[in-house]
Amino acid sequence: MKLPVHLTLLLFLFSMSFSKAQTIYNESEVPSFEVPDPLVTFKGKTIGTIGDWENVRRPELHTYFETKVYGKIPKNLKIDSYKILEQEDNALNGKANRRQVELTFKHNDKVLSFTILLYLPKKVENTAVFLGYNFYGNHTITEDESVLISTAWADNNEGFDIVNNTLTAASRGKRTHRWAIEKIIDAGYGLATIYYGEVDPDKDDFSDGIQSLLYSKNQKHPKADEWGSISAWAWGLSKAMDYFEKDPEIDAARVIAFGHSRLGKAALWAGANDKRFAGVISNNSGCGGAALSKRKFGETIGVINERFPHWFCTNFKEFNNKEETLAVDQHQLLALIAPRPLYIASAEEDRWADPKGEFLSALYASSVYELYGKKGINIMDMPVVNSPILNTVAYHIRTGKHDVTDYDWEQYIKWADTFLR
Repeated sequence: MKLPVHLTLLLFLFSMSFSKAQTIYNESEVPSFEVPDPLVTFKGKTIGTIGDWENVRRPELHTYFETKVYGKIPKNLKIDSYKILEQEDNALNGKANRRQVELTFKHNDKVLSFTILLYLPKKVENTAVFLGYNFYGNHTITEDESVLISTAWADNNEGFDIVNNTLTAASRGKRTHRWAIEKIIDAGYGLATIYYGEVDPDKDDFSDGIQSLLYSKNQKHPKADEWGSISAWAWGLSKAMDYFEKDPEIDAARVIAFGHSRLGKAALWAGANDKRFAGVISNNSGCGGAALSKRKFGETIGVINERFPHWFCTNFKEFNNKEETLAVDQHQLLALIAPRPLYIASAEEDRWADPKGEFLSALYASSVYELYGKKGINIMDMPVVNSPILNTVAYHIRTGKHDVTDYDWEQYIKWADTFLR
């Protein structure tokens, strides 16, 4: 029976207010839950050696995340070609070399390309590189007029002058505050960034992203255990790494996967999938990233799957409002990156991303790092604001909101100087 419009509206408003009321922002309301031990297998065997971790426990954890959370990639797809679209040996007032490189992929009569914007410090050989996606186009991270504007689909955003899903020059430089390019270059590191919408547009439509190149006949959507957008974005980071291995100016053994928010989730999954990444930085990655799911604090699995149904694989929806039935939690995703350096960062006002849940994930992942003789998080309580822990597993919570700041980059550079030089 069809309800009258006014009753339908009332029910909708009630459901919205009920959903909002259920959002937990008070520690006293966090449900009791069990933290699954990274060093105990699904069958109850305790892991006590690196060999058992790498041959038994790590593979079963990775398979679970791959098939139940992020989705597996159905086939390996290699770079068909790469092309240097533009280069300048005197960029950033003479401090850096700039290069814009297009990677192209072809399969099943379809083509997809994405462009890496790369800044490398001059007079530095075999450069270590921070690699991460941006949200609104390569041209937004710098005032540099030579940076090309992507023609890929973009979500409409009045603040970035994006209409008709088209990026324009009006948004050039609007995200410079998130990318401390000169600090990075002055420290002797390179920066590489990609507009994430070129790999997979951030919308619930799998017709024009990288997934569509690998569909079987008559397939229009990834299978239940196949890649959502986060897995696709992680794939793109690994393809950039494929290119870096061909570039003599880059030390491909010292590439750090970086990401903020949803792209922090992608950086973590890329680091778990691809051991070539020398380190991983997750900045305010929250639910489905660094934050523990079973705490149900701030954003939850049910909410994230409702708002962004394309991010994770379809199987992940089995756990909507049923986090307790997950056999894993996000600290075990972090553990998959061991023994490589890992940095988890939170912001004090970003309660939606659950800073405490992010800290606890880093803490609970540390037992795997200790198995390798690496130093993880060695305190049980969160550090005070703006007091970073710079171990192999690093963590800080800073003042401010959901963002990337100069303070964040200063800590990342200091940490990289210690562990990745």
